[in-house]
Amino acid sequence: MRIRTLFTVRPHRSVRHRVRAVVLALCATAGTLFITAPSAQAYAPVDIVHTEQVQVGPYELTVGFSKWPLRATQSLDFTFAPEGGIGKKTGTLSMTPAGAQQSGPGEGGMGGMAQPLSRHPRKRSVWGLDVQSLSAAGKWNFTFAIDGSQGTATGTLKNITVLEQPGPPLPLSWSVCALPVVGLVVFLAVAWRRHRPAAQVAALLA
Repeated sequence: MRIRTLFTVRPHRSVRHRVRAVVLALCATAGTLFITAPSAQAYAPVDIVHTEQVQVGPYELTVGFSKWPLRATQSLDFTFAPEGGIGKKTGTLSMTPAGAQQSGPGEGGMGGMAQPLSRHPRKRSVWGLDVQSLSAAGKWNFTFAIDGSQGTATGTLKNITVLEQPGPPLPLSWSVCALPVVGLVVFLAVAWRRHRPAAQVAALLA
């Protein structure tokens, strides 16, 4: 009896230890993923797939795009890298449809209003815009004003082509999304009419 007890208890303890070790390992792995995942997302690199050059007075500026060709309402990253680095330079940017009148500097916002150039949040060595989009298809102009050691100057990157937005047209998308709501309203109306005959409605109105 002692021998049987010895050989039945030892495997049971071994299994418990193994299960405990596996659980601890899984918890440690989950904790590591939980801690490292936000950091990896916060510092995702900016992948520039196309660049354009614009001369802003004495300053040569490289404009980078994380998606190309551009499409309306499609979010992407823009980078603006002057030759020699941003250093002690400051500047503003206006993004306007070709032929539209731009607003004065310092008013902020997109779509024609000049806004200060600031460091890209995920590429701190250059100016940039993080996951921005252009609102409409057509030709767009990017107008820059830069103030640096060689004075103040302006320059425009002209006629950047923006294609139609990806996917189906917006009215069609809204129509498809509205179909379930319309169907629910029709169903409720039919059910109400079946449970409230016209005679009862007339009696209530009398």
